[in-house]
Amino acid sequence: MGLEEKVPEGILTTSLDSVINWGRANSTWPLLFGLACCAMEMIATGTARHDIARYGSELFRASPRQADLMIVSGRVSNKMAPVIKRIYDQMLAPKWVIAMGICASAGGPFNNYAIIQGVDKIIPVDVYVPGCPPRPESLLYAMDLLRAKQRSESVGAWRSVEEPLAVDEIAPLSV
Repeated sequence: MGLEEKVPEGILTTSLDSVINWGRANSTWPLLFGLACCAMEMIATGTARHDIARYGSELFRASPRQADLMIVSGRVSNKMAPVIKRIYDQMLAPKWVIAMGICASAGGPFNNYAIIQGVDKIIPVDVYVPGCPPRPESLLYAMDLLRAKQRSESVGAWRSVEEPLAVDEIAPLSV
């Protein structure tokens, strides 16, 4: 046998990365974080017409410990920024973020002191969804892009994540 050893017929071989990435890509659990009108379009993706269940994401989570994808839809005010950062920090790694709508992506028409000009100023964003408000099909396309990214990641990449900033370093919390 030696170097010419063959794998018996009927045995499937693969790498650990591909098995884990297959599971991640096919069962992404989103955290519902709707801040404005884009939230209605995000909720519409769960209906039978658009069927987000084909991604294994039909149940929107309300707890950051149960979710691995945060979909931020709508405008992010300075008052909500520490809350978004805290919830993102409470999510377990690996975690991903989709900025849905022009307000979450770049501030939209609200160029003033009260609105943050893009959620990427406080948390890292993986996929941007343009539109005002974007259609549910756009969110499903963003999920396809995220699935492609999830399939190509390495398991060891998440071990070298640096410590996140504290919420108090972003903005002071107001009670």
